[in-house]
Parts: sequence; C-alpha cells; structure tokens
Amino acid sequence: MDFSLSVIDTIQKYEYKEVVDVWKASVRATHHFLKEEDIQYFKPLILNTYLDAVELRCIRTKDNTIAGFLGVAEQHLEMLFIHPNYKGKGIGKTLLAYSIDQMNVIKVDVNEQDIRAVGFYTHCGFKVVCRSELDASGKPYPTLHMQLKSEG
Repeated sequence: MDFSLSVIDTIQKYEYKEVVDVWKASVRATHHFLKEEDIQYFKPLILNTYLDAVELRCIRTKDNTIAGFLGVAEQHLEMLFIHPNYKGKGIGKTLLAYSIDQMNVIKVDVNEQDIRAVGFYTHCGFKVVCRSELDASGKPYPTLHMQLKSEG
C-alpha cells in the first residue's frame, strides 16, 4: 500500500494548493453534474476562504503527498475528498470514522446528484433529515442534509 490508513495528519497553509488539486481531481472524477465554470468558480473560494474556515486532516502517501482530506467545522463535515488514484482503498471510510470519533462530526451535506456519496454516507450511518433545492452558494444543485442516525 502506498499510504498508511492509521496515520491521520494535519494540513499546513502552504499545502493548500495541493489540497485544491486533490479537490479538483476528485470533483472531476465524481461530480459529473458540475459544469467546468462551476469548478472554476469554487476553486478560488476553496483556496482563499473555505480551507481557512475548517479544521483540516489528511492521509498522505509514502512520498508525503495528500491522498485524501477532510474539513470539519462545528461538528459538520464540510468536505471529504479523495484523489481518484486512491479511491476504493478505505481512505474515505478512515477519514470519516476519524471525523466522527475525534472531531465529533454528526452532520454532512451532500449533493443529491452525487449518488455514490449519498450511498457512502448512508452506509456509514447517516440519514437524510432535509433537502434544499440549491446548494450553499445558491447554485441549482439540490443538497441533502444528513445527520448521524444516533444523533437524530
């Protein structure tokens, strides 16, 4: 294995560009419903605003590159993205479990059109508590607001 699932690391501000690169690769591989202009719209927001608003954690490869990361704010999982080269290797489950156990995450918002993510969170113990027609930026991407079953 090119990484250790047992090592969850913090992310430094100088690594934000790498984090955005992982985000962009992940989104392009999974969020087929997004338009390219949406990706370009969100990229500077993530780099300059969103990353500073969350507690970041990651799993790194043996050569110290970021394979996947998460961001948490106030018990809410704000972001969880895995580089497509490392999908299906347990990184997402490991990071999610860490966020629940160590960062007290109980909520997550998921794009309704991201069927795999909805299934992933449902499988990991979350349930839909409500739905919004628009995403948090006011864009027409319906969002499911999910909560850990044990918390609802």
